[in-house]
This record gives sequence, C-alpha cells and structure tokens, in this order.
Amino acid sequence: MFNTFQLSSKLINTFTGHGYIHNIDYTVFEDCQFICFGSYDKAVCVWDIDNNKQIKLFNGHSRPVSCVKFSLYHYNNNHQNVVCSSSWDKTICFWDFKHNMQLKIFNGHKKDIYGIEFSSFNGGRYLCSGSGDNTIHLWDVEISKSLHVFNGHKDHVHCVDISPLQSNANNKMNNIGVIGGNGYKICSGSLDKTIRIWDIETTKQSN
Repeated sequence: MFNTFQLSSKLINTFTGHGYIHNIDYTVFEDCQFICFGSYDKAVCVWDIDNNKQIKLFNGHSRPVSCVKFSLYHYNNNHQNVVCSSSWDKTICFWDFKHNMQLKIFNGHKKDIYGIEFSSFNGGRYLCSGSGDNTIHLWDVEISKSLHVFNGHKDHVHCVDISPLQSNANNKMNNIGVIGGNGYKICSGSLDKTIRIWDIETTKQSN
C-alpha cells in the first residue's frame, strides 16, 4: 500500500517567502480553500489554495507567532472569515482576512502563548490556550473574556486540545459560565513531561 501511495502521490503546491513556520491550519469558507501560517517572522499569512496566491499578511504581533486557527464560530455566526493567532508577545489576536482588519485581542497570559484550540462544542465559541506561564486559559470568544485559568503544570504548556465527544449529555451552563461544555475535556501537554486532562464542567484535573 505504501508503494502504491508513493507512485500516485505528487506535490500540488509549495508556499514560500516566510521564516520558520510554527503552525498551519486549513479551512473551506464559501467554497474556497484557505491555508494559514504562523511564522517566526511575526507574521500571520493566509493563502488562497485554489488560486495559489497569498491574499493577506498580518504583521500585528511584536514577537513570533506560535499557533494559528481558523474560527468557524465567526464564519457560522457572523459570516466573517477570521483567523486566530497566538504569539510569544503574550497575546491572542483575531483577524478578519476578508475585510483586512484586526477584530480583537485577548490579554491575560503572563508569558509566551504556544498552542490554541477552539471548542468542539457550541460552534467553536470557546477557545483554550497554553502558555509559558504554566497555565491554560479558557476564553469565551463571543464576549472576549477569560472564563477560567487551569493551574497544575510545573512548566510551559506547549499544546492543548479539546475532546470531540461528551462523557455525558448535560448541555446546560456550568459553574464557570460555559454553555454546552459539560462532559467535555481539555488535554494539555507540557515541558514538565506530563499530559493532563481537565474537566471543563468541574474545572478539575481528572487525569
């Protein structure tokens, strides 16, 4: 099977012109394919895959960009084409690449921000972020607010993810104001050599 893959595989596109690429993401908005890059040269770049061209370059961060994610929440609720970026400058920024503007900035972490991830529930309304301050923040994108800070790691948190499935069927608001988050988990990986799982409903470390 691997030999078959080698024979049938081919390079489609090569995107160049940036520093070290820290992270990429892919999406389809309005039947158009897009890819975004987060780079060591402090840039957030969006490419139109179908036309093989760079359509936007945002230079608002003051330090390298560590992670980028397209926001389905903004697209599905406000018809906006938005990419979210985290940076070593301690900020998370939201960029509307259809109208070439910065929408908002999240401040709250005390050190570099590494991984970010949108929630798999409630249409991606919530965002979690891992930082060099050893914490994970859970943000409400709609009201631009940090809802909770998860503490427990002993070193930098480099990557985060949110579980795609609930462990129960309770969709009510929980005690930190997260709608539909009950039963979902946040997973985090750290330089302290541990992977930890956090319950969003109880805000406690579960594993």
